[in-house]
Amino acid sequence: MGEITISSKSKGTKPERKKLSTRVDLTPMVDLGFLLITFFIFTTTMDSPKAMALKLPVNSPDPSKAEADKTVNLLLGKDDKIWYYHGVDIDKINSTDFSKGIRKIIIDKINLVGEKYRKPNETIVLIKPTQFSSYKNIVDILDEMTINGVTRRVLMEPTEQEIERIPR
Repeated sequence: MGEITISSKSKGTKPERKKLSTRVDLTPMVDLGFLLITFFIFTTTMDSPKAMALKLPVNSPDPSKAEADKTVNLLLGKDDKIWYYHGVDIDKINSTDFSKGIRKIIIDKINLVGEKYRKPNETIVLIKPTQFSSYKNIVDILDEMTINGVTRRVLMEPTEQEIERIPR
């Protein structure tokens, strides 16, 4: 571990002071350092990637066979535009975006279903991303579903008729 070396030199009549030289062996400190590094590596948890849980049903009923009064169709377009219509009435298609009013539209639909059927959790949202929408839009609309407590949501392809109705 450590060692002390005593050296004395005398020149002539007067004895010199003894000089003590110390030498510290750092090998145990290196071992301790590696043990500490190993301990901290094994005991820390790495930050796991955060991913959105998307639960897909195994055998779900066809969403097109749901009651039209309970559904709202959301078509995700380009430039963060959302085209929406209620039920099967595609002639009454309107547009909004994420910042202006999609949350209000979803809440209004939940309230409408709650008043009519006494079960607001039976609201069905059909999310239909087009080829012009971005991945960010899909994540944002799924976040809106979670924020508003919509448990019945379906991610599906838009029909040709729907694609023709939205401007490009």
